[in-house]
Amino acid sequence: MAIVRAPDADGAVRAALAVCEAGIRLVEISLTTPGGVDAIAKVRAEAPPAVLVGAGTVLTARDVDDVRVAGAEFVVTPALAESVDAAVAAGLPVAAGALSPSEAVAAVQRGADVVKLFPASAVGPAYLRGLRDPLPGVPFMAVGGIDAEAARAFLAAGAVAVGVGGPLVGDAATGGDLAALRHRAQELVSATSRTT
Repeated sequence: MAIVRAPDADGAVRAALAVCEAGIRLVEISLTTPGGVDAIAKVRAEAPPAVLVGAGTVLTARDVDDVRVAGAEFVVTPALAESVDAAVAAGLPVAAGALSPSEAVAAVQRGADVVKLFPASAVGPAYLRGLRDPLPGVPFMAVGGIDAEAARAFLAAGAVAVGVGGPLVGDAATGGDLAALRHRAQELVSATSRTT
């Protein structure tokens, strides 16, 4: 999953559409982006139908309502915020942020479809392997400080997915080279498809 944060909606749209062109099929647009809800609507309207467009850093029930209306197809939270319950109630798939075993179990009990292990780089793939032993049925997605090498390691440790932000997007959302972004995205797709 590509995680797009930008200083404005136009930058987010440009970067999101570029990663879609490169073969990434899950794109999260963070609500820390000014105009993020508008960016979600624009990307959903312009991205290929096979791409799922979601909203990240979703914290409140109001956020859930706003992104659902904009066309978001999933919600990602950084923690066990009220948005988890609101997304479940709205029928939107949700990746709920958690770090500890207790938070992971609570996320699943509240209806999360995926547990976003965050910040994954702070604990590493060995930590995920440790969580998988007592919690084999919990689908974990590693997010936070992930690059292509870390993505392969987390997938090998049992993550069902990874979320890659800054190392993937780079400066493309602030006017940087979109061709370089497409190249990084293609490399990420290639690297992770060999792992899965």
